[in-house]
Amino acid sequence: MRLFIAINLSDAMKDALTAAQDEMYGRGVRGNFTPGENMHLTLAFIGEYPDKEQVMDALSSVSFSAFTLSLSSMGCFRDLWWAGMDESAPLDAVVRRIRHALAENNIPFDRKRFSPHITLIRKATGTMPGIQIEKVSMPVERISLMRSDRGKHSMIYTEVGEITKK
Repeated sequence: MRLFIAINLSDAMKDALTAAQDEMYGRGVRGNFTPGENMHLTLAFIGEYPDKEQVMDALSSVSFSAFTLSLSSMGCFRDLWWAGMDESAPLDAVVRRIRHALAENNIPFDRKRFSPHITLIRKATGTMPGIQIEKVSMPVERISLMRSDRGKHSMIYTEVGEITKK
């Protein structure tokens, strides 16, 4: 099972992100656009792991209070274009707690430095246009354990567990 821990986005945030994608497409940008239903903010990528219950047990020790996520700007890592988030101390704190819980329970995860972003396009071609992304915010009251499966045309993400604010 391919697993990751994420914040699923509100419809309003997905709408703002797909509007930015539409504008990029209209300006000639091409690549693999992330479908709106797959947009999320990854907090920890676990990868292939056989026991979702063990992951959920580890996450049960993670507590957090509700906080707000806000879109800020756009950027890229080479040919991966993304939308960034405003700095958020509560987000950074919950990511540290999640990653600590995974490490304490010997659950492997990608230890790259956390850089909050939402992937908009993979294998993007062209020059990133100067598009202003709508400054949408959303409350975060739950964090999801997600499973990733390869579909016929794109990845299919399914929530297999959650933790909620305390």
